[in-house]
Amino acid sequence: MHYTAYFVLILFALARAGKYGEQFLTLYNQIMDPNNGYYSKEGVPYHSIENMLVETVDHGHEADSEAISYNIYLQAMYGALTNDYEPFNAAWKIIEDYVIPKAQYNANKYNPASPVGSADFSVGQDPIYNELINAYNEENMYVMHWLLDVDNDFGFGNIQGQCEKGPSASGPSFVHMGAGNVWQGITYPTCDNFTYGGTNGFSYFSDVPNWHYNAAPDADARIIQAAYWASQWAAKQNKVGDIQSTLSKVAKLGDFLRYSFYDVLYRQAGNCIGTSCPAATGKESAHYLISWFIGWGGTINANQPYTWRTGSSEAIIGYQNPVAAYAMVNDPNLKPKGATAVEDWKNSLARQVELYEWIQNPEGALGGGVTNSWKNVYGDPPADVKGYTFHGLFYENEPGMDDGTSDWFGMWTWTMDRLAQYYYITGDATSKSVLEKWFKWLYNNMVVNNVSYNVPMMVSWYGSLPTNTQITISESGSRYFGIASSIARTMSYYAAKSGDTQTKETAQQLLDVIWANHKDDKGLYVRTELSAFNAVNTKVYIPKEGWTGTYPNGDKIDASSTFLSIRSWYKNDVNWPALEAYLNGKGSAPVVDYHRFWEQADMALALGAYSLLFEN
Repeated sequence: MHYTAYFVLILFALARAGKYGEQFLTLYNQIMDPNNGYYSKEGVPYHSIENMLVETVDHGHEADSEAISYNIYLQAMYGALTNDYEPFNAAWKIIEDYVIPKAQYNANKYNPASPVGSADFSVGQDPIYNELINAYNEENMYVMHWLLDVDNDFGFGNIQGQCEKGPSASGPSFVHMGAGNVWQGITYPTCDNFTYGGTNGFSYFSDVPNWHYNAAPDADARIIQAAYWASQWAAKQNKVGDIQSTLSKVAKLGDFLRYSFYDVLYRQAGNCIGTSCPAATGKESAHYLISWFIGWGGTINANQPYTWRTGSSEAIIGYQNPVAAYAMVNDPNLKPKGATAVEDWKNSLARQVELYEWIQNPEGALGGGVTNSWKNVYGDPPADVKGYTFHGLFYENEPGMDDGTSDWFGMWTWTMDRLAQYYYITGDATSKSVLEKWFKWLYNNMVVNNVSYNVPMMVSWYGSLPTNTQITISESGSRYFGIASSIARTMSYYAAKSGDTQTKETAQQLLDVIWANHKDDKGLYVRTELSAFNAVNTKVYIPKEGWTGTYPNGDKIDASSTFLSIRSWYKNDVNWPALEAYLNGKGSAPVVDYHRFWEQADMALALGAYSLLFEN
């Protein structure tokens, strides 16, 4: 839909919305305004308007699947408040056109009896491949890759369906973050035919052209959550027919998302230690939690055909989404076709809700997760950890691949929002109990009044089990207003179901103070000094000693390379002259007003939810 048409509909909706509905539509209008720069010309949301931003991404004009999933959720809420679901369908089309990869060479050579290689441990069988083939006649994986270089700044040109078409290729390019922290990482292509990089491209330990993708399953689950609400809202408006096709495709995505339920090597789920842990058959490798990643890949050339698929042994509480699981089991518009899909999601729903209760510490806080592969090598945990397991899975503060994500408080608030929504839908007593304890802890660790707010931003963990874990808040404040808005949304759903007035009033107070303190002419902002960019001269991490290579634009990569030297295009950023002066000791760090897409969408969703729950 053209922007002017959006604007007409927004004006109409404003005339009949309450205060928070009006604020949703005002913010939505700013997000959708092409002059504000939240989206690429293709309609893909950037991580932020501003390109000079390094956190989970190495520049702001990348897009992670988190932003993609927030976009479709935002459009679902727009449909709820305006009766117009065309933007919801358009957001799904973006996912199919640009985020679910089509370049999956030799996919028909996959062998579910030998799904992934391992030199150290026996490998089990893929239990769902054949039923997915029977259901969809689909050889390719049907989940999102997690990271796009939206404007092809690195120049690989891994645009949809293509492999290394180079800097002249137009459109979002599939990429990976390199090993090490974000300042050390060498961003590299998902499909590597050795055109760029070194002698063997960016394949440090292989001489065969190859491809691989990774999914962040929490983002795919958020899409199912968004589709569930779109289905419910559209049903009340007699609009389900408008989104039926999109819902059926989301159901298919949910079917493939089940790969996140399985151990990375398809080994026995539970008490899996060392070589004695057996390779699994059937569903024996299923832990039924939404795990850290799904990976899949293979070779490019037909004369060397090989493909692989894997799930993850690690699951953090922050990734769990009982609304998505509930939707896959109970919403007929989202019913998957896989023969055992509904049963699997039913098991997952029960397991997820149980995990919230199991992992909550005596104070009411919760975080961390569980693993089927201790320290990523199927190690032997300490005796106390082995003696207190979750269906045989071992507790870890930061399990396996988790690089500190559990320390970021937003991961907690996101997952508690989902639990609150599940409680709102079902009235589940366990969920209510977990939420009550968490709110009690949260009220002791945040301050909200009519002029400001101070909520946890970062936390630290001490202890080996949920029963003895201690949590220290290492940073509080308002650096991420999206954390505060997700707290408000969590409280809104809880209050609407329970009738609790304190959480309702706190939610309203948070929404009001965020709006008052962060609003500008582009949406909502966070003012940030670029002092973190002192790290631009950090040496990159090269996984193989002696490896050298070249990026498509000619930037050299070797042992002396830095974050900045392999991203020379950063020097074209509008903020570079001021940053360069600061790095050279001339003046203070420049200040940027960041507009992260996920935060805009999160606040909009909090406003929309409050309006639907209490104004309509």
